[in-house]
Amino acid sequence: MRRLIVNADDFGFTSGVNRGIVEAHAHGVVTSTTLMANGRAFAEAEQLAKANPGLSVGCHVVLIDGQPILSSKQLPSLTRSPAPHFRDGLKTFAARAVAGRMNEEEIVAEATAQIRKIQSAEIDVTHFDTHKHTHLYPRILRPLLEAASACGVRAVRNPFGPRLPLCSSQLLRRPGLWTRYLQVRILNQFAGRFRDAVRREGFATPDGTLGIEVTGTLDDTLFRAIAQSIPEGTWEFVCHPGYNDQDLRAANTRLRDSREIELRALTLPSARKVLLQEGIQLISYRDLASVPG
Repeated sequence: MRRLIVNADDFGFTSGVNRGIVEAHAHGVVTSTTLMANGRAFAEAEQLAKANPGLSVGCHVVLIDGQPILSSKQLPSLTRSPAPHFRDGLKTFAARAVAGRMNEEEIVAEATAQIRKIQSAEIDVTHFDTHKHTHLYPRILRPLLEAASACGVRAVRNPFGPRLPLCSSQLLRRPGLWTRYLQVRILNQFAGRFRDAVRREGFATPDGTLGIEVTGTLDDTLFRAIAQSIPEGTWEFVCHPGYNDQDLRAANTRLRDSREIELRALTLPSARKVLLQEGIQLISYRDLASVPG
């Protein structure tokens, strides 16, 4: 059996992203989303989540870029002075994470604050993942699992994918995907430790994640190629639908026009049709979290 969760990241980022995610759920294949507690459009996302009870909502824990929920004085190892912002730069974050230069108690405190803010809005937080997949690093994952467990959240994204995420012919047609593919493959060195930690703490998680390699380039052709390559088991497809509105154009993100292309791919009748043809069952994180581990 093959089951698929289609999760839209960045709910709450901007109004245009919110609108795109809700449309991709109502008229497309998106079943779940993860909400940014520190997003500028959080209040609107809160109302949209309540108006769309079929959409499973998790927490998109942010530890890089943007502004924390807690004050910078409470997070000296995670923020840069004097501005109350997280330290920018994924490469710098990765180096510091591997070296253990971030205080785990601070990570627990900030992640807890983000999850609790969503729960305080009377939203059932069904799962969590992280902005730019920072939880793939073991020293970041450990405190995040602690925070989520304390908040009653028992499901997490598995950020590691299958060895070949889509047919090799598509990779050959798009040489630009190879760089991203090789970067993801290198990070798979942490996959075993992820599985061990999640199993030890009793969290539900998919067998892996699809779509990371095509972030920013996803279209209907790539969606079909990935859908036709999904292995047996339960997988998550990560996506970033939205509208490139004024707020998004002013935001710190490389994903702008690509969000509208993704939205189209996720709402075309062909998206649901290929899943049906392949015998793939669409589920949400709510379904995954409800199954005992």
